[in-house]
Amino acid sequence: MSDSVRVVVVDDEPMVCRFLRTILGSADDIEVVGEAHDGAAGVEAVQRHRPDVVLMDLRMPGVDGLTAIERIGGIADPPAVVVLTTFDADQYVLRALRAGAVGFLVKSTPPEDLIGLVRVASEGHTVLSAAAARRLVTASVDSHSARDRAAALVESLTEREAEVLACLGEGLSNAQIAARLHLSEATIKGYVSRMLDKLGCANRTQAGLIAHDAGVVNP
Repeated sequence: MSDSVRVVVVDDEPMVCRFLRTILGSADDIEVVGEAHDGAAGVEAVQRHRPDVVLMDLRMPGVDGLTAIERIGGIADPPAVVVLTTFDADQYVLRALRAGAVGFLVKSTPPEDLIGLVRVASEGHTVLSAAAARRLVTASVDSHSARDRAAALVESLTEREAEVLACLGEGLSNAQIAARLHLSEATIKGYVSRMLDKLGCANRTQAGLIAHDAGVVNP
């Protein structure tokens, strides 16, 4: 179990937590190491269990999911947070991803798909339900200031870093980017790391949002 994906579930419905424990526990390489029923307890569970992935509901009493995502992002070496909720309105998708989540899934996601998506999220990749992906692609940027900010950030990148950023905006993995740009995967990993620092992004998902805001990637 040392190589298993460690998961913390945060949802105010105990039945949902039990269901997710059963589904994820059916996979040999996934271990649910903790659960919490509000955002504040979720942050404490992350600090206590140091999971690889957190499945986070949004609407909870006390500290909500969005606030909890922001707090988890402030923890050293934070886990990948994936929103798992019944609400997939535009404002929730964008706010969650900009708060630091690496994915947005709805609770109607088939169990077998959820297992695979947890594995993908543990590797740092963006995971979106079909509905959330459509909303993200078609949603307008919040304001001109957001577009201007994104464009200014992109201007700070080298030409190669901007190319890598555009690939992140398409949701490509390091291996896929390396193949497209004819570079080694290790080289791409270095570019991504430096680019995230320049952009002030916590993860690849936030960088991908900047790519979309700046218009350097086509939907």
